[in-house]
Formats: sequence, C-alpha cells, structure tokens
Amino acid sequence: MIPVLLADDETLIRSAMATMLGLEDDLEVIAHVGTGEELVDLWRARVDGGSPTAVAVLDLQLPGMDGIEVAQRVLSLSPDAGCLIVTSHGRPGYLKRALSTGVRGFLPKTASAATLATVIRSVHTGGRYVDPELAAEAISTGDSVLTPREADVLEFAIDGSSVDEIASRAHLSAGTTRNYLSSAMAKLGVANRYEAAVKARELGWI
Repeated sequence: MIPVLLADDETLIRSAMATMLGLEDDLEVIAHVGTGEELVDLWRARVDGGSPTAVAVLDLQLPGMDGIEVAQRVLSLSPDAGCLIVTSHGRPGYLKRALSTGVRGFLPKTASAATLATVIRSVHTGGRYVDPELAAEAISTGDSVLTPREADVLEFAIDGSSVDEIASRAHLSAGTTRNYLSSAMAKLGVANRYEAAVKARELGWI
C-alpha cells in the first residue's frame, strides 16, 4: 500500500480527494489536514516513528506555508519523498519554483481522480508528472519578474478588490499585501495595483 497524506484548506475538496483515493486498492490516505503546518507535524511524527515514506498531496495555496514551502519541509525530512502539488493556480512561475524545490508532480484540480491516483503512484516510485498544458504554458511564457506571492495579490487585484479583500483571499496581512502590491507596481512600472494586474495578465504572468 502507498501511504498518502493530504493538505488542502478547503474541507469539501480535501474530503472528496481522500474518499476517491481511498477507493484505489493500492493507496491508503493516512490523514488529510487543512494546513501545511499540520501536515509537516504528521510527517515528522511518521519519520520519528519509522513509518514508511508517504506521498504528500499538497494544495498550492494554504494558509501560512504554501504547498511548495510544505514540500521543502517534507523533503528536508525525507529526501526521497514524493511530493505533488494539486492547484487551481497553475501559473508558470509556480510550476518552475515547485520543480526547482524537488516537487515531482504538478497538476490542476480539474484533473480526474484516476489521473491523480496514477501520478501518486508515479512520484512514489521516483517518477515525475507535469500537466501537459501547464508545461506548455511555462515554456511559451517568458520568465516573470514577479515573485509567486506578488503574482497572487495581483490576480486578486484584477477585479478591483480592496487591499483588505486581497489580503483575506491571499491569506496575508494587509500590511504584507500592500508591500507585495507596491513591489509589483514598481517592477511593472505602473501607477496602481489594477494597472499592474492588467499588465501582468497581458504578459501571461498571472
């Protein structure tokens, strides 16, 4: 059996994934949690207890540590672990950052349960899987000058949301959100956050 740990802050999605994966004969969902910190704690306890190395299935946008940061912590504890990101925010910058961290799977939340199960098996045995559409987009899009968090806040700014609304959606404080917005505006050479969001969208960076 391949042990699996899930982290996703959306309870319905997390529970649905756990249920679907539990139907596979060779997969066992050991636990599913709402934050990266909880998953890292569970992972550390398994390592300390000598349990077999699991596969970590991580949402990209988690409160606190994001999925890529969680993968870094997991891989520091178990360098041979299979980590995969499942996300509704599949921007090229995130994909490149994830792969450079050691994440071996990256796929959208629109993927089927069968695909997710197949990818879990693949990363468990040392293989890699990147969604073909995301890979093609990453190749065709130039390197972004924005950090992943700057891209996050700009994506939430494109509909005219207030700083407080953006902060809430990005799981950040208002002050940190303002800093990210100001930095992104400076990099893009625009006067306000909406112009920055539009320009970043035109360049394919959000």
